[in-house]
Amino acid sequence: MKYLRSIIMTFSIWFLATLSVLAQGAGDEWKALNQKILELYQAGDYEQAVVIAKKALEVVEQSVGLDHPGVALSLNTLALLYQNQGEYAQAEPLYQRALTIREKALGSEHAHVKQSLNDLAAVYAKQGKYSQAAPLYQRLLTTAENALGPDHPDVVEDLNNLAGLYYIQSKYLEAELLYKRVLFIREKVLGPDDFLLVDSLENLAAVYKVQGKYMEAEPFYRRILVLKEKAWGRDDPNMLTPLEDLAFVYRIQNKYAEVEPLYIRMLAIEERALGKDDFLLVEALNNLAAFYREQSKYAEAEPLFQRVLVIKERAISENDLTMVEPLENLAGIYKAQSKYTEAEPLYERALAIREKAQGQDGFAMVEPLENLAAVYMGQEKYAEAEPLYQRTLAFSEKLLSGSSKDFMHEKLSRSVRIDG
Repeated sequence: MKYLRSIIMTFSIWFLATLSVLAQGAGDEWKALNQKILELYQAGDYEQAVVIAKKALEVVEQSVGLDHPGVALSLNTLALLYQNQGEYAQAEPLYQRALTIREKALGSEHAHVKQSLNDLAAVYAKQGKYSQAAPLYQRLLTTAENALGPDHPDVVEDLNNLAGLYYIQSKYLEAELLYKRVLFIREKVLGPDDFLLVDSLENLAAVYKVQGKYMEAEPFYRRILVLKEKAWGRDDPNMLTPLEDLAFVYRIQNKYAEVEPLYIRMLAIEERALGKDDFLLVEALNNLAAFYREQSKYAEAEPLFQRVLVIKERAISENDLTMVEPLENLAGIYKAQSKYTEAEPLYERALAIREKAQGQDGFAMVEPLENLAAVYMGQEKYAEAEPLYQRTLAFSEKLLSGSSKDFMHEKLSRSVRIDG
């Protein structure tokens, strides 16, 4: 919707701009055609809008010649229609021609030339033609800096465009320097606590995160969280994303004490919004449970994995393959606590579902078989464990040879005691 409003506003501006051209001979027909284009676009009839835009281009070319600024206006209109429909290859030569006309007629510093440079650079970038887009964005930035100064607020858009292009190309150092300038300018104008800083903070955080510089990303994610809390409130569902982002950088740095309250808060927000039994809670429950499991806090993970299993059992067929994960997660928690009697039926259910869906043979069955066999062994049910280990050995022998086979035989002989 944001782009739709933008293009409609652009069309409206162009329509008003035609008034100065009409006096120079473009005529009422061109005016009427431009009005029709705007109406068709607003109605969502893009194909017909393109047809009328082509006609408008023909009319203005015949009226004022091929190199008139009015022709550039029609070229841009048609190009923008193509661009909005993702037809970048069709838009590109139109933008190129419009830029040439405007530079010749208006001079390189004119606002319409800047618009054409922006449009053409964006179309290049959309097609992955970064080497062609970069000099256009750099030219725009240099022109703005020379005219306004390097720290003027109106330079921000050009800085962001060039930084975004560098980010797409994985030129993170170049992107970082430009994004820092944007943040500096905005902080100077808005102050350090304005919500409008969020976009710049998110850009810098993303640059650091993608490089694995989590320590550098952390303070930006903390600031984002604070600003969004002030704007939306602590318990707004929109807070889930900033909470998750900050939790991620804490967790990957092993800052578990900082992670836990964020995961608990995320779960609480979702429970308030959805209720305690909604299927959409599964991800938040799994995240917190897995976080506890990672720290061997099995008692804390257990009730969360239990809730996931109950929620999924209500929503999914008991023999659906997606039931395997919650069954094995909970069984694994029981197994880690030596609660073998609780783990056994869960592993058995999971194995039965796997065998029905995937067949009884295959190397993918090795881990499920070994888990169930280990639970049997923990209860001294050696007769039940032995055939499972035999099956894992058979699967492994199909892939392994020589010393690897000997290793598997040795492992089996150590693990299984044959009764009798």
